[in-house]
Amino acid sequence: MRLHDLLGLAELKLHQVVAPEHFDPTIRWVVTTDMLDPSRYLTGGELVLTGLMWRAEPGDSHKFVSSIAKAGVAALAASEGGVVPDDLVAACREHGLPLFRVPADVAFATVTEVVVRQLSSARTSDLKAVLDRHQRLVESTGPGGIGPLLDLVGTELGMDCWIMAASGRVLAGPDGLPDPESLAHEFLTARRLPHFAPGYGISMFPVDSDSAARVVDWFVAVRSDWQTWHSERLALAEQLCSIVALERARSDDRLTGSGVLAQEFVRAVCDGASPTDIAQQMHVIGLPVHSRYSAIAAAASGDVLRLGEVRQLVHETTAPAKSAIGIIDGEVIAIVPAEDDITPAVVRAVDVLAPGLSETGLSIGVSSLVAARDVRSAVEEAKHARALAARRTDDRYVVGHDELGTLVLLLAGVPEDVRLMFRSRLLDPLARYDDIHGTDLIATLSAFLDTNGSWTKCAEHMHLHVNSVRYRIQRVEELTGRDLSLLHDRVEFYLALRLS
Repeated sequence: MRLHDLLGLAELKLHQVVAPEHFDPTIRWVVTTDMLDPSRYLTGGELVLTGLMWRAEPGDSHKFVSSIAKAGVAALAASEGGVVPDDLVAACREHGLPLFRVPADVAFATVTEVVVRQLSSARTSDLKAVLDRHQRLVESTGPGGIGPLLDLVGTELGMDCWIMAASGRVLAGPDGLPDPESLAHEFLTARRLPHFAPGYGISMFPVDSDSAARVVDWFVAVRSDWQTWHSERLALAEQLCSIVALERARSDDRLTGSGVLAQEFVRAVCDGASPTDIAQQMHVIGLPVHSRYSAIAAAASGDVLRLGEVRQLVHETTAPAKSAIGIIDGEVIAIVPAEDDITPAVVRAVDVLAPGLSETGLSIGVSSLVAARDVRSAVEEAKHARALAARRTDDRYVVGHDELGTLVLLLAGVPEDVRLMFRSRLLDPLARYDDIHGTDLIATLSAFLDTNGSWTKCAEHMHLHVNSVRYRIQRVEELTGRDLSLLHDRVEFYLALRLS
């Protein structure tokens, strides 16, 4: 706001005592001080309020005005019981500094509140106009980039902003964001949005909560407590989110030329294309023929995640690698160039998203590394791994290629009713006994097998005496009619426990 705008704030009843000719600076902020030399705390453009507590003698006025004038303040508003001393007036005239007298019945806090409100409204109005122009650009000419927009928000409103994915990946914003993955966890677990995280001093706004599951949504992180904002700033945050939502929609490459080519390539691989055809299509879509590749297969059950959102989730777990992703027969298939096993990276990415994955029925399989000519076998391996992940009853969503060599895989294709009968025939007698007597026969059996039948190691693991372990294993054998000294019976118990 300009200096002359102060006189338009009738509720403040300010009287301009010194009015330099043709001088109408911009007021950037309001500062209250009673220091004789506050210049170290001034950066220029402030309206300085003072109650003259620093004035011990008339000569102090010259020292005070000289210090704030050199700092480049816009104006001085002073009062001592509604009176401004003549020496202060003379000093302001000497330095060409505008001076206002504050009436005795107007508190400095009132002046500050009114001026700051005016400044905030003006900045919000200006920034809203810029955002409106940006939105029209985005809608009409394509993505213009959200980085400069965040810089503008940070500069004009004095707060840092970031655009983040639910995985914790920072898409835009300044350096120095603390612990992005923990912020993503706050976003995924927040009961309501917007959400303020006091430990970080950051508020989080969903970008597209109406049409996207939270686990695949983006969010705007702002270093401020949104609960203290006035309505104009909240409206501004909502508009910023709507602009980012447009950018997010544009990041979905399914309908772009590259996305369509990737879909056709993945379908060709799944349909058994020859190594020559695979190499030709890789060249077209920009995948290096001499790299090694892993395949990812993913799907979800229920209505929480749509297949397109599963595709977005897979894309997020492979970022920033250039990959070919397609949807084939109800599964998302990704072919990813890699130098090392990507299973740990996929597991880590999904672990970050885990708070938002409950009730999704998500299952992911990851293949081993293969040459480009063998991507078809990698896809089949990933699909088998995903099928195994879908049968799990724990909260692990990813099965890697290293798990496909276990004995459990031998039963993965057996119908569920047969698998249930196999488990119940072996373990139900033990489960009933545990329920009735409050014992841990099943847990002891599991520990006994995991320690290769070692009485001592099992006892240490269970924090029991060796004789207690022997007694429990004897009860297991009596209840099931099996002999745990025999490899055959040990293997069947092992399988039953892994499938339960």
